[in-house]
Amino acid sequence: MPKNHISQIYNGLNEKLFGTTPDNQAVLSYTLTNKNGMECTIINYGATIMAIKVPTTNGGKTDVVLGFDTLEDYIHSFDLPSAPYLGTVVGRYAGRINKASFSLNGKKIQLTKNHHSHQIHGGLDGFSRKFWEVTDIHTDTNPSITLEYTSAANEENFPGELNVKVTYTLTENNELKVIFLAKSTEDTILNLTQHSYFNLDGHAKDITNQKLTINAKNILETTKELIPTGKYTELKNHDFDFSSPKNCPTAIDNTFVLEGKEAATLYSEKTRIKMTVLTNQPGVHIYVGGNCFGQIKGKENADYHPTSAICFETQNFPDAPNHPHFPNSILRKDEEYLHQTTFKFENL
Repeated sequence: MPKNHISQIYNGLNEKLFGTTPDNQAVLSYTLTNKNGMECTIINYGATIMAIKVPTTNGGKTDVVLGFDTLEDYIHSFDLPSAPYLGTVVGRYAGRINKASFSLNGKKIQLTKNHHSHQIHGGLDGFSRKFWEVTDIHTDTNPSITLEYTSAANEENFPGELNVKVTYTLTENNELKVIFLAKSTEDTILNLTQHSYFNLDGHAKDITNQKLTINAKNILETTKELIPTGKYTELKNHDFDFSSPKNCPTAIDNTFVLEGKEAATLYSEKTRIKMTVLTNQPGVHIYVGGNCFGQIKGKENADYHPTSAICFETQNFPDAPNHPHFPNSILRKDEEYLHQTTFKFENL
């Protein structure tokens, strides 16, 4: 597809140069648009979702995810005291791995450490900071884009060469479907997620008055360092019981054990946008944040703060390789990993 291709008024795709990496790779932005005028913009740095613009009942559009205006800001965000991973694909392993180590096939594997003595979100230079190749684009009904990255054997000390594809599809029903496919040349562990931060009032607002439901009866018990102990905490009479709609919490960083395919819903009474999260994963890690520590401005000069937005990290459980009773996180040689998550938007 030529540079500066202009999308059609209806279904299509707009491609343009977004920036250049320090090693001179051109990063492009791709905006998918469906027949309803809903838009999703993706860049091939980190396979990152930059914007999701949802039509509202008053005829406008609301950008419901956090992001940055420049490639440099995405790159520099990883130098912050706690990198926000705004909109990125996280891998090879989303969440924390205790002591950055695990055993596989009787062999102890020591990963890189990037979170005190632990590993989080794939290590020092994970998938969120990689250049992804665009390998497929569909611009008609249900426009989609597929991005691909091949992780070399022993990258961050993970076994096997791993090929990963992520496809973003914007359906005519205002759903953003995210599908991950992966294969490894050796037995390895894998836990991918999409790390977008949502605010249905708009990315520059506050999340705390939006109504949250989560389809879970338990969360993972964790240590003070947020490492799973292997036990579960029942949510009955718990502050984090969101079985019926409640205001978003001001602080949360917990993994919910899902009871079904519908993971969670979020609703804004102000914009009347409802988002439903559906997934084939066993858990959703809920995180409220977005603080850029006053060092980096968000899109449109926004000041992101600790209650800017909420993450729905659909995934396997953190530290699953070290807990045999947790869902399997091992990807065997030549088997296919399949992760499906849908973010469905409705106007109520």
